[in-house]
Amino acid sequence: MRVSVVRKNVKFIPDSSRVVARYFMNGEQRTQKMVSRIMTLDEKQVNFALEHTLREFASRHRNISKVFLKHCGNIQGIIESLQINYADLSDERRMLIGSYCTMEYAIESAAFFNPSIVEDFDQLYLEKGEKRIIISFRATGEGHISSIVFRRGILDKNNDLQVMKVGGYIDKAEISHKKLYNKKRFVKKLEEMHIPDKYSTSIMQDLPEKFEYYGLKSAVNKVLDDPKISVERRRALEEMTWLADSFYDIQFKHDSDITERVIFPVSDSESRGVEDARFVRFVDDDKTEKIYATYTAYNGHTILPKLLSTENFYTFRVMPLHGTGALNKNLAMFPRKIKGKYVMLARIDGANNYLMYSDRPTVWNKPVLIQEPRYPWEFVQIGNCGSPLLTEEGWVVITHGVGPMRRYCIGASLFDLDDPSKEIGRLDEPLLSPREDEREGYVPNVVYSCGAIINNNSLILPYAVSDFSSTYGVVDMAELLDALKKK
Repeated sequence: MRVSVVRKNVKFIPDSSRVVARYFMNGEQRTQKMVSRIMTLDEKQVNFALEHTLREFASRHRNISKVFLKHCGNIQGIIESLQINYADLSDERRMLIGSYCTMEYAIESAAFFNPSIVEDFDQLYLEKGEKRIIISFRATGEGHISSIVFRRGILDKNNDLQVMKVGGYIDKAEISHKKLYNKKRFVKKLEEMHIPDKYSTSIMQDLPEKFEYYGLKSAVNKVLDDPKISVERRRALEEMTWLADSFYDIQFKHDSDITERVIFPVSDSESRGVEDARFVRFVDDDKTEKIYATYTAYNGHTILPKLLSTENFYTFRVMPLHGTGALNKNLAMFPRKIKGKYVMLARIDGANNYLMYSDRPTVWNKPVLIQEPRYPWEFVQIGNCGSPLLTEEGWVVITHGVGPMRRYCIGASLFDLDDPSKEIGRLDEPLLSPREDEREGYVPNVVYSCGAIINNNSLILPYAVSDFSSTYGVVDMAELLDALKKK
């Protein structure tokens, strides 16, 4: 008999009013002409134009004048190339120039999907049976550029969700790049990314064993400035800098609500999107806790699996994943170590589930095949829908399967606690399939999740509806485990 799922009447839908102030660069030549035109204005005209712009946009962003100054600073070199002394420019003129280098981007306008849920660190002042949770979403806007956004809520004793009010502004984080890089590890990752030695060696051989971010960027840019460089070499060198840009820390202000924090693409390696983050609350052997999330960085033609970590949702560390198992999409970390090792699920070949162990959360090798498609609704591929869930009976893994007409369904499997390469049971029917009212969307016929939790002896399963909106369902854990042990 099929396991029952109670679908809750909560919908998270795209919202085109959620905008960020994004840097806009219209090409060097056009920017020079734009700056030249602004320089023809006297200070009174500058103040009038700036005041008009602030009147239109200041209420839509927190401290938009600071954003304008920052974006003006981004083109300081172009300004000075016009024989203009940048230091002599008034703050008002700099802000006005910066406003022309700024655009609004609606981060949630196209889709709000692929949710992942974790317990909040803060569980104070709650009633019995309540749990405070944080849900992450993949939000997409124009051009299918994806970012990570958050919502906070409280599950009550009946597993009904009260969603907290959404903040009025959206804050992009302050970015700081890693200072030093290990040359051997960097070269190894270049090999994993299939960047030919003939292009990378000329740069790497002149760098020390511990090299600086700006040292690499400077060496690469000198070669890229050559107009005769081949297309293949240019792409290879650009991917080298993309890799360096993939190590960074992001910091949000403490006066921002979690609903106002967006992890927007930062490095060139993720310029087309930050996709499908799988969040997990990780408990180490010494009982310390932190949040990890694996996600896929995409630049339009190359994907790069990455890991972020946080202890407070204000500061995040972002790093690329390394190793022969750090390939493709669909990596999900276990919530604790097994026999002193970090453990990861993966789908390195795009079709099957694999398991890996590691001494470090960023290096993954020797993937072992643990699961292949078995039933018609998953014959195309099987993968995870987030990190495994710890139960007394074993590790519950929520899976996704792809069947006829590229229809995505959600399933479940049970694996041994001490050796999660051993599958104990698997549902022969989907746990969740697209209902008639869930079939239409950005990508039709898809239900998908990036992470669930257990609360009040129930599985809390947030899921996306046809890559457009999101909702959640509730499953009785006793019924689910009983069904899994019979398979």
